[in-house]
Amino acid sequence: MGIVTYWRLMAEHRCARGALAALPDIARAAGIENYVPCPPEAARAEMAAAARLGARLLAHGDPLYPSDLAALPDAPPLLWMRGRAALLRRPLLAVVGARNASSLGLRMARRMAADLSEAGWVVVSGLARGIDAQAHEAALGGGTIAVTAGGVDVTYPPENAKLSDRIAHDGLILSEQPMGLAPQGRHFPARNRIVAGLARATIVVEAAPRSGSLITARAALEAGREVMAVPGHPFDARAGGCNALIRDGATLLRGARDVLDILGTPAAAAPIIAERPTPRPPDAPVEGLEGRILSALSAAPLAEDQLLRDLGLPAAQVAPTLVDLELSGRVERQPGGLLVRRDLARTG
Repeated sequence: MGIVTYWRLMAEHRCARGALAALPDIARAAGIENYVPCPPEAARAEMAAAARLGARLLAHGDPLYPSDLAALPDAPPLLWMRGRAALLRRPLLAVVGARNASSLGLRMARRMAADLSEAGWVVVSGLARGIDAQAHEAALGGGTIAVTAGGVDVTYPPENAKLSDRIAHDGLILSEQPMGLAPQGRHFPARNRIVAGLARATIVVEAAPRSGSLITARAALEAGREVMAVPGHPFDARAGGCNALIRDGATLLRGARDVLDILGTPAAAAPIIAERPTPRPPDAPVEGLEGRILSALSAAPLAEDQLLRDLGLPAAQVAPTLVDLELSGRVERQPGGLLVRRDLARTG
């Protein structure tokens, strides 16, 4: 069952139980006899494998599920994740490019990712060799997300094993594929749509005229996102895709400053924080900055800028605690930069 069928069945039956019950009749109508949906034992085995690895399941509709990704018509119903899920709350940019990148392209990817990371953006890429690996490496200190074509417990390509381990510890690894799945060719375009769907803009550093990076760029365009590209010499085949994107309307980039001039610098870029293994219950006592934030908020929406003025503190100091409160479910961020205290909103 593909994602389109999944969403159609959920829309028709309004719950997973009803959709599962309908599958045998749907299969029979398609000429498939004795169809049996995935047994509960297989699901439990996958959950157990994830627990041993420390992976978590993120479902569409969860408050942590990125709204930009949820806007896709083929948004993944489920994602496995390893690492710091708080990065999903921060502004995301994709940096992608050729696997067999030139030395100049690799240097550009490193500089671009490092500068964007320092400015407060989280860099998303596909953990491939070449441009992807350089972007992850350069952005690791400020926050990076790797979207893999296989399971979050499978490293591909093998030479990125150490980098993958570091991202799982200091960044975030995401996949819509089941645990233990080794990637095949058809999985990479699906991975690329998630990379593009997560990001507010996709930056292509080097790409041949027919490459996976252009699939990511097309997915970004179809989702209504910004596409930016670094130009290259016309005689270099690795620049052909980027030059074509620019010819067709993509923004020409000379460096991170061009990106920031268009998209701006995130106003409250929170540093990477460790998530609490057990969120504090809503009625637990609070103190310090958490208490001040909760005291300032109510069931009525308050602009984040006004909260900062009320606290008399800079955004960089408030942001980590505010993200913590969002993850624990005590504060909800609404469209337009508005904040609501959720425990009061539920009871008041």
